[in-house]
Amino acid sequence: MCLAVGFNPDAAGRMTSKDEEEARVASPISNAETLAGRTVHSQMAGEAERSWSWLLSALVSLNVLMLGCALLSGTVFSNISLSANNLEVFLLTLVVCTTTWMLYYAAFTAREERAVLYKDAHAGPVWLRAGLVLFALCSVVMDIFKIAKYVGYMHCEPVVTIVYPAVHAVFIFVQTYFLWLHAKDCVQLKKNITRYVCGLMLTLSTDLMLWITAVTEESLHQTVLPSNTSSGGVLFTNSVQGTPSNCECSHSACSIFEQASYYLYPFNIEYSLFASAMSYVMWKNVGRLVDDHQDHHHQQRLDLRGVILGPVLGLLLLVAGLTTFVMYEVDVAAEGSGKRDEALQIHYIINSVTMSLMSAAAVVGCAIHVWEQRERVSEYNPTRSLDVGLLMGASMGQFAISYFTIVAVVGSGVPGTLNVLNLASNVLTVIQLCLQNVFIIDGLHRQPHVQTHTHAQRYARAASIFSNTFAIQTPPMESLYSDTGFSSIIPFRRQLGWKRKMMKEICAFLLLANIIMWIMPAFGARPQFDNGIGADFFESYMWVAVVNIGLPFGIFYRMHSVASLFELYVTS
Repeated sequence: MCLAVGFNPDAAGRMTSKDEEEARVASPISNAETLAGRTVHSQMAGEAERSWSWLLSALVSLNVLMLGCALLSGTVFSNISLSANNLEVFLLTLVVCTTTWMLYYAAFTAREERAVLYKDAHAGPVWLRAGLVLFALCSVVMDIFKIAKYVGYMHCEPVVTIVYPAVHAVFIFVQTYFLWLHAKDCVQLKKNITRYVCGLMLTLSTDLMLWITAVTEESLHQTVLPSNTSSGGVLFTNSVQGTPSNCECSHSACSIFEQASYYLYPFNIEYSLFASAMSYVMWKNVGRLVDDHQDHHHQQRLDLRGVILGPVLGLLLLVAGLTTFVMYEVDVAAEGSGKRDEALQIHYIINSVTMSLMSAAAVVGCAIHVWEQRERVSEYNPTRSLDVGLLMGASMGQFAISYFTIVAVVGSGVPGTLNVLNLASNVLTVIQLCLQNVFIIDGLHRQPHVQTHTHAQRYARAASIFSNTFAIQTPPMESLYSDTGFSSIIPFRRQLGWKRKMMKEICAFLLLANIIMWIMPAFGARPQFDNGIGADFFESYMWVAVVNIGLPFGIFYRMHSVASLFELYVTS
């Protein structure tokens, strides 16, 4: 009995061997589960860290913008005695901190191992960076003009007045270099991610604050209500970067440099917005994993072959718009209401014609989108989301001005050709904005057109289905011989299909039309103030607020539409 229930060494050995075998079999599974668990835990920790960093950076941006807006408001409004130098010191601090961070990133962070593993192919396209460089050059020239102007006031102005334009020019140079090289970066750096995200948000906040300041200064310069309005009056007495009335310039060119700098303000405003958009995309790309095959499978090129009608019509519209704009500026500046009314009528007519043509082009473009049946882009893309958001958000400014004008014209009930043209122009503007937004947004969400194979590529591909590949190694006879019978290779050039050609014509026309619609308000056309019906109906304070808030967004909408239409032209 004892032997039956006693210890059996052979059985124990067999059980030990079996347990070891089962342990060896189960070991890879358990190791894989452990590795997977660690990976999931690491990803969750990374997401939590990024979420915390984004929240902290958003709070930094909110505080910077609110403080800046408070200082700007205190500088502008006449019933608050706050010097413009306080705002300049604040902006100077932001610019210096942002410049220092960008230099640190370019010199150290971007060169760390495994800091930037991916590039976003959609972020910072070459035409956007080229536009950024163009606006940067104009902004630097504007700063040079300001420095030349303020040199004449050195005897009665604080030093910060001259230092700020110089530091701002350095900031523009550094930021343009930074965005040209690093706009596509998807930073994967685990350590110091909070510092990096906050640095990007500081850059974004600085650009937005510079944009708000430039827009305010430009609005104060352009806000001139006609003398015949019943509610006219002085709204602002201070200037963002003005000089005291008792301070005289020491040289005679101060007024020339001041006027020249005002003509460059639109470029500086667009530069700040372009830089803000690119900084926002970099901020959203922090920690993003990009599929290289998904983002780099097509190289798009600018193809101008066969596109004639759209550019020609667009150039004609551009020349006509520039001509009427010059006439408008001259006639409005002349004495007498007769010249002003005539200039306004011409402006409303050219605006109505332009809006009608642009609306018709957008309708045709939307129809072609339906016929093409190109696949839609399904993956998440922060650049594309930003494009759509900016397009819709910026159009709200022009929508507001148009609807307020429509209500003022209809509500006042004042008859006359001028008011009829004003009403028609704004109604057509609303229609054009809706149609163009639909056309651009639908096009941005379509897959880029895939180039079909050339003649030789089709024959090379067909070789794989024949056993005798030698028989098709020679191109067909019509590609070897010309009509004269002389043996020569004629290169194959595929013609554009009619839908692609029509799409390029539409994009080219709308691009040039949006340029003229950007030029006129950006360089001083203010029919909202030259025609006193809005100020009379809504009172001056409300009307000036509506126009000065909505118009900068409307101006940016036109320039952003130009960039989006250029992208549609390339990808169609």
